[in-house]
Amino acid sequence: MPVARTASVALLGLTGSIVEVEADLSAQLPGVVIIGLPDAALGEARDRVRSAASNAGCPLPSRRLTVNLSPAALPKHGSGFDLAIAIACLAASGELSTESVARVVHLGELGLDGRLRPIDGILPAVLAAVRAGHDLVMVPSANAEEASLVPGARVVGVASLLDAAIWHGGAFEPQVSEPVPGQPLADGAPEPAGDLAEVAGNSDAVEAMLVAASGGHHVSMLGPPGAGKTMLASRLPGLLPDLDADEALEVASIHSLAGRRPGAQLSFRPPFEAPHHTATAAAIVGGGSRLIRPGAAARATHGVLFLDEAPEFPRAVLDVLRQPIESGTISIHRANAVATFPARFQLVLAANPCPCGNLGTDECTCAPIVQRRYLARLSGPLLDRVDLQLRVPRVTVAAMRMADGSGVSTAQGRSMVSAARAAAAERLRGTPWRTNAEMPGPWLRGAGRLHPGSRATKTLDRLLERGGITMRGYDRILKVAWTLADLAGSAAPDAEHVGRAMFFKTGVAS
Repeated sequence: MPVARTASVALLGLTGSIVEVEADLSAQLPGVVIIGLPDAALGEARDRVRSAASNAGCPLPSRRLTVNLSPAALPKHGSGFDLAIAIACLAASGELSTESVARVVHLGELGLDGRLRPIDGILPAVLAAVRAGHDLVMVPSANAEEASLVPGARVVGVASLLDAAIWHGGAFEPQVSEPVPGQPLADGAPEPAGDLAEVAGNSDAVEAMLVAASGGHHVSMLGPPGAGKTMLASRLPGLLPDLDADEALEVASIHSLAGRRPGAQLSFRPPFEAPHHTATAAAIVGGGSRLIRPGAAARATHGVLFLDEAPEFPRAVLDVLRQPIESGTISIHRANAVATFPARFQLVLAANPCPCGNLGTDECTCAPIVQRRYLARLSGPLLDRVDLQLRVPRVTVAAMRMADGSGVSTAQGRSMVSAARAAAAERLRGTPWRTNAEMPGPWLRGAGRLHPGSRATKTLDRLLERGGITMRGYDRILKVAWTLADLAGSAAPDAEHVGRAMFFKTGVAS
């Protein structure tokens, strides 16, 4: 019989590559040999496939089957190639149409009873297949609804290997197979509950949340327990505008790879990730010894990454975020591959002023050296990348009495943010950037924009000369000034906007 060919997908991070699965039947001792750089889990497919085919009612011939996964230099992981290997073997034995199997991309894991089990990462795998020009994809029934979220994909959901073989024209006796259930579909990451109008007092912090949402800026909040830091951070996702179709598909693909099945429809709300302070560096940026999975930073792409009690995180864990904040991507290096995930999130840090949290009151029992060591866990280079650094004071009785619910609501705030982002998008038309936080310093300081020596930046220039801020901090203050101007409906920032941005960055009014 001629060599039978079909296709599957190998994932490395979110990047999927088409793998050609070839099967050849020869007159040697019975067995299945898999070549082409398989890992241990994929190497075990030879036993799963033979047992699954026999128990499903479409046994493989008692001859030697050689399966090649091409390109051979591409690392291949996991059990998602089982269906493609089984179909290629059946086609090589003459049981199935070689033309039919060659035009379909097969994804799925086989159980020993021949049923197909759902796999993680089906969404990015189908997306990679469609982008490579393959529009017909066969997946386990439990993955069919998720795979259908990819535009342009024709999805065939099958419950067992026997159903897949019959679909390809195999002359087998049909049998009813109970599909293997998958995890229940989620309705998307739930948006944290609560309205911005519920925040009592702290008008500067409320304004900072609006500025952060409008410009995509990172935020750090320092204040005693109960001041409202977590409450403010949980309101930020509600202020962000809806994702567009490409962003929503990217977020769903990341969550699919992480084992979180997206809902029957794409969620267009920004994600919110709040890992515990015991999280490791691998839990934040991603990793794994075999299959590289995305961490909290990647899952927060196009949304918010909230680190509550930030000084309680190990310093090494916090510092791994410095490079993703600048580049918007996470690269995880292994000996034979490099996996890349998007990581364009908004970072929100919340911290107490000292271990006991009562700094500035008679109840504080922390020595000055203890206070300095506690806050020193937030390194200077990390804080230099944070645009808005706020001190959130305790809420007083007077502030609670004055809070009558007439503050800015989340709906009103989202409308203001949408208008500010529209102004920024118009100004940045023709550039690769969409928000003020993405603007690079040289472009920002170019001719016709805010540049050193202008009247609006006079006070800021003096602060830079005295060493009060770094050049990175200088640029970030200018970005916040542009966001303040967009919120105010101004054509360009003036000295007042720059001064307000300096206050948000340094805590000192100009």
